[in-house]
Amino acid sequence: MSNTDISHILERLIAGELTVAAASGLLTNLMTEDMGYARPDYQREERCGFPEVIFGAGKTPNQVAQIMERLAGQHSGNLLATRCDEAHYAAVRELLPAACFDEISRLIYLRRDGSQCGLVAILAAGTSDLPVAEEAALTAIMMGARVERLYDVGVSGLHRLLSRTSLLQEAKAVVVAAGMEGALASVAGGLTAAPVIAVPTSIGYGASFGGLAALLAMLNSCCAGVAVVNIDNGFGAGYMAAVINRQSVEA
Repeated sequence: MSNTDISHILERLIAGELTVAAASGLLTNLMTEDMGYARPDYQREERCGFPEVIFGAGKTPNQVAQIMERLAGQHSGNLLATRCDEAHYAAVRELLPAACFDEISRLIYLRRDGSQCGLVAILAAGTSDLPVAEEAALTAIMMGARVERLYDVGVSGLHRLLSRTSLLQEAKAVVVAAGMEGALASVAGGLTAAPVIAVPTSIGYGASFGGLAALLAMLNSCCAGVAVVNIDNGFGAGYMAAVINRQSVEA
């Protein structure tokens, strides 16, 4: 839904071409739609700056495909579906042939706007953290950020990160995906003036408790400027970083 759509309906109402009830119905349909199993929010982009994102886990391939098709008909920009698999992608591609699938991040995306601005840096402590880091990276890209990746720069080989501190200082926001003890977020926070969004990953074993140890370590960071999202929530981190980046560029 756009402001132009709303204005057109109101103009028709004023001109007497529509009754109040008819105009109300059209406005309601522009905002959302009852598909039985889902109610896509077509006004999300106007309110929040990016269309509603589909969470694929737990949805059938056809449900994901049909919701994405509806969103594509209402929005001209980029679209995302998270936590998807090949079956989801096959169904989406039948309806939206231009859609793409990234196996690492498990994102289905429809990219129709390639513009980029600002800079978001995405750090991954180890190669095993890449699915979460890539989910953050592709989310930020789809939301219009320029992204630079620094992967396998964990604290056990800190020189790999220290050689790229200029990138951290240039970034408008930094995402750090780390499992095990999650120490990389605090290190990054001490090297940049940008906000750091820490993502604890479920990588580890024994006392890591599926990412809980990293989560608690990040929440207890002694470095100011570090905020924490949920375990393995690369999408949430990438989204937040892109919002910060956009606000910084527009300021």
